[in-house]
Amino acid sequence: MVLKIDIDTYRGTREGTLNLVRMLSAHQAGATFLFSLGPDHTGWALRRALRPGFFSKVSRTSVVEHYGLKTLMYGTLLPGPDIGKQCAAELRSVQAAGFECGIHTWDHVLWQDNVAQRDAGWTTSMMRKAAARFSQVYGVAPRTHGAAGWQMNAAAFAEHDTAGYAYASDGRCRLNEDGTLANPADGPHRLSDGATVLKHVQLPTTLPTLDELLGREINGVTISTANIADFLLKLTAGATRDHVYTLHAELEGQKLAPIFEQLLAGWKAQGYQLASMADYYQKVQHQTLPVCPITWGELPGRSGQLIVQGEARAASRN
Repeated sequence: MVLKIDIDTYRGTREGTLNLVRMLSAHQAGATFLFSLGPDHTGWALRRALRPGFFSKVSRTSVVEHYGLKTLMYGTLLPGPDIGKQCAAELRSVQAAGFECGIHTWDHVLWQDNVAQRDAGWTTSMMRKAAARFSQVYGVAPRTHGAAGWQMNAAAFAEHDTAGYAYASDGRCRLNEDGTLANPADGPHRLSDGATVLKHVQLPTTLPTLDELLGREINGVTISTANIADFLLKLTAGATRDHVYTLHAELEGQKLAPIFEQLLAGWKAQGYQLASMADYYQKVQHQTLPVCPITWGELPGRSGQLIVQGEARAASRN
């Protein structure tokens, strides 16, 4: 079980991240922390109110409760704090605790709301700004990336190869309404941009996230904080394949921490090794992997289009 942690906000970095470090350390679990390294402009996300499905998600997941009113004013009524500058000590403490650290984005909302329509110049500028900040904080170059909101474009994927990343986790496997994999064979793959097979390996998220499940009715049962851990553990029962689970410092690292504790204990009981993206890459790097086109799609419980694993058209060993 690969634990991929997205950190979107200043509050999530200051509070949720350190809570997760304590929880994971107690369970001797590996994980990859992916940081937003520039300004927190979470308030800009209110512009998404006109998108289909936005209000249903907000009402189901109680955005104000989990993110906090102050966070929702960053970039509007309040200036957005610079996460990489103001939280450098917290970022370094995660690495010091033995966890893999990588890049989520520079500016979470700016990236998530714009990258799909932006050109290569804008895209690489944003990514290199984040990489420079990472190097400034840690003293070494970044090794991996997980896209904000699972939003990318062809230039962003190509930049991974330019930067020398061996692996990243920028997309999702397609899911059925009940959270099961639409294609059980999906998993690690390489991408083709139409002309070239990219070198880096994609390690897509295979499971639904908490905010995609909470409040939905699935098979006649409304998913709540009381039963969501059991629901996810049923999806992973049997340990017949590897999974990548994306969690958020703003959710599992704060009010939904008790649910994550249940998941950690449950996955260990099911026989999973709780691992980082780097651990998973070491396992699959020499395997013959499918090559898939860059593909967009929708997932149950999440509004809008995002990167999903496309239909394999070839295979590649390295």
